[in-house]
Amino acid sequence: MKFEQYQFKFYLNANHAIEINGHLGQIHPHTWEISIATLKLSEKFISFHDVEIIVEKIFEEYQDKFLNKIPPFDRINPTLENICEVFKDKISSILEGADWKLLKIEVSETPARSYVISLSGEDDFTVQVPNTAELDPRSKEALITEIINECHHRSTIDSL
Repeated sequence: MKFEQYQFKFYLNANHAIEINGHLGQIHPHTWEISIATLKLSEKFISFHDVEIIVEKIFEEYQDKFLNKIPPFDRINPTLENICEVFKDKISSILEGADWKLLKIEVSETPARSYVISLSGEDDFTVQVPNTAELDPRSKEALITEIINECHHRSTIDSL
């Protein structure tokens, strides 16, 4: 098995208004595009549809709503950066329980304006893998298990 990295895109239609210098700006709509890069940590089969349902449930409470009235945006300014940070925390938490790791999230409020949070450094999941062509299936499986455990161990340490 190789490490399987997947990207998903979701769309959220919602309004918001930004507070600047103590004044609430004009309420305006966006079709937010939320892209996530993930790493599948399990060897078991996981349907893409199942992952999509898990993440889409997060967005249900915000869909077609005024963000400023929905927690936590009723307490924090619903800027592009804050929206990305809140969704990162929610998505990361949900995916962890399903044997996936969130590597990156990008939230776009327009096609030309995005905010990106990368949760792994360039080398976080770089692993030197020896040539497995000569290995028997049992040895390949042991090597793969070792690599998965190492990545899982690294992600656990990173979250401390």
